[in-house]
Amino acid sequence: MIRILLVDDHALFRQPLAFMLEREPDMTVTGQAGTLAEARQAIQGAGSVDIAVVDLGLPDGDGVELIRDMRVLNPHALVLVVTAQADRRRWAEAIEAGAAGVLHKSASLDQIIDAIRRLYAGEHLLSPGEVLELLRLAGERRARDLEARTALARLTPRERDVLQALAEGLSDKEIAQRLQISVETVRTHMVNILGKLGVGSRLQALIVALRHGFVTIT
Repeated sequence: MIRILLVDDHALFRQPLAFMLEREPDMTVTGQAGTLAEARQAIQGAGSVDIAVVDLGLPDGDGVELIRDMRVLNPHALVLVVTAQADRRRWAEAIEAGAAGVLHKSASLDQIIDAIRRLYAGEHLLSPGEVLELLRLAGERRARDLEARTALARLTPRERDVLQALAEGLSDKEIAQRLQISVETVRTHMVNILGKLGVGSRLQALIVALRHGFVTIT
């Protein structure tokens, strides 16, 4: 029997899939999880899972984290990502983390079942060319992330204060009052922030800072 763990926070997808997989003569669903924390508990037992069907978007974290955990906590198991995300850069992250294959949630039940059987049999779902392309995308993303972190590190303490205040939704006047500087100085800091981050708007600057945990939204 192929022992399967389903990890997806959407019960309307996960539970019907579990029901249909259980009807297959060579498959059994040994566990279901709707969060990253639940999934980590489920993979603790070595040999308890053969194939983990994992979504990338989980309410308490990223499915890519679970893929990395799987390699340590249950290296016997293979991961099949089934996700609604169409961004191939996210697929690339999953493959680089150790996923054995990726399917979009628009895939049919037959395609998911076939993918599980093929992985269990030791077959590859992606061609070498597809794997290389995804790894190239992952490498490009890592390079962009490094560039962004380097740029954020160049911000002065005062520029960081301005960016954090912006994340809290303060206006230029409110930022000036909090930091006890002039509105014109706030705007000068913003121009410098945009220049250092290489972005064209305050929103883009916030996105970069939030993505890398540089500011928090309260």
